[in-house]
Amino acid sequence: MLPVVRPLSALCALVTTTAVPAPAAPSSPTPAETASVAAPAPLRFGACPRSVPSPPPPDRVECGRLDVPLDREHPDGRRIRIAVSRVPASGTPGERRGVLLVNPGGPGGPGLSYAVTKRAKLPERVRRAYDVIGFDPRGTGRSAPADCGAMGGLFDGPAPDPVPVGRAARKAYLGSLRRMADDCAAGAGDALPHLSTAETARDMDALRSALGEERIGFLGVSYGSYLGAAYTALFPRRVGRMVLDSVVGPWSWYDFDLRQSRVLLRRREVFFAWAARHHGRLGLGGRADEVREAYERARDGLAARPVDGFGPAEFDRAVYRSLGRTERWTGLAYGIRAYLRDGGTGGLRPEEPFDGAASRTYESANRIVKCADGPGPAPARVLADLRRIRRTDPLPVLTGMEASVCSFWHHRPRRRPGLGSPDAPPVLLVASEHDPVTPVEGARRLAHRFPGSRLVTLYDDYSHGVFASRGNPCVDGTVAAYLVDGTVPAAHVGCAGPGLPAP
Repeated sequence: MLPVVRPLSALCALVTTTAVPAPAAPSSPTPAETASVAAPAPLRFGACPRSVPSPPPPDRVECGRLDVPLDREHPDGRRIRIAVSRVPASGTPGERRGVLLVNPGGPGGPGLSYAVTKRAKLPERVRRAYDVIGFDPRGTGRSAPADCGAMGGLFDGPAPDPVPVGRAARKAYLGSLRRMADDCAAGAGDALPHLSTAETARDMDALRSALGEERIGFLGVSYGSYLGAAYTALFPRRVGRMVLDSVVGPWSWYDFDLRQSRVLLRRREVFFAWAARHHGRLGLGGRADEVREAYERARDGLAARPVDGFGPAEFDRAVYRSLGRTERWTGLAYGIRAYLRDGGTGGLRPEEPFDGAASRTYESANRIVKCADGPGPAPARVLADLRRIRRTDPLPVLTGMEASVCSFWHHRPRRRPGLGSPDAPPVLLVASEHDPVTPVEGARRLAHRFPGSRLVTLYDDYSHGVFASRGNPCVDGTVAAYLVDGTVPAAHVGCAGPGLPAP
């Protein structure tokens, strides 16, 4: 366990800093660093697809494509194209620090537009110093998008209740997982083993080479932190300055999903108590148990009589999404109240349809990447864990239990990707104390894989995504100083967070 640094002020508990030291002298390069790989052609940038937003002038965004082998053990075989975007640094040549690759998370999330949308939120010093590079990881967006077809009925509306109760329901649940695995095998074909985190990390290194850079800067959020850690394990000497935000811990994907499901239950209890404190505004009850009772009545009602394809699975997806950011809590409370009053579900539905093209690609890539990243659990363990979760709370939120499908996966990887390296320079990890999506324990665990690195924790915060997201001067200032000046805090940093919002 890392030592805890509590916040001292509204800014941060940071007293002294030190410049980024050079990495320790390594004993030998990694196999990935010494592998004989043909250098990719320099990238040619031009106009972007219309789906990529334009930054305000005089900044501009430009796009290109990088050809890489699907299977690096057969470099002369099938090739795929990785979609890449770039927003050049806005400062002077003397201010430039290089390139900053950015990844928004997932797995399954596209990143082509992220170079524009995330850059807009970065501190000005960072925008002036870095060319911000976005890309769609393989299997996502415009980079050989994955397609698992029906995914075992995942996109049916209403989908079956995701919390199986009773022998028949549990058997049906395993059957849906098996069908999803079959659909992904049929849809992905020979790409199934190769849409992995390690292969995406190798694509990142090919992108580094095509950009003509010796080292890359990297900002990875959520799954992006896992991707950055995997890149570091493969190419520690090619890491420049790396920020891992809202960190996925160094566990198997299935174990991560389990931990997330337990933390979600605790955060949901916080939501119930918060809604009770604001009963006059939200109208769900003046005590936490009354809010929970309203929540259960809504879910039970949708399970008994779905509304236009919106049932318990769709309700749980709305809850899962809302618990991850406190600014969504009010909308969730209003949505539950509206359903209980008039039976409407408009306040609970997502802005984009779950069965839309972008969502189908995301869900397909998500399962394929997770199952390509390591061995899956046995079906018996999945059922045992479901029973264990229901003993903790009879009504869990299991939306994030995505790696359960790996129980029936057609490709069986033997090992998980390496994460972190003692040969890399110090990195900065950033976490929210009460993040229910990527629990802070993961950041504390992963930090041990990066000797000399520092963890910046936003205390009294309950949201997913911290740097250039929560608007916290302590976090943003600490990370900007690291990225631009190479300043590593002398100790782990604690920043005072905003607490829970008013509705």
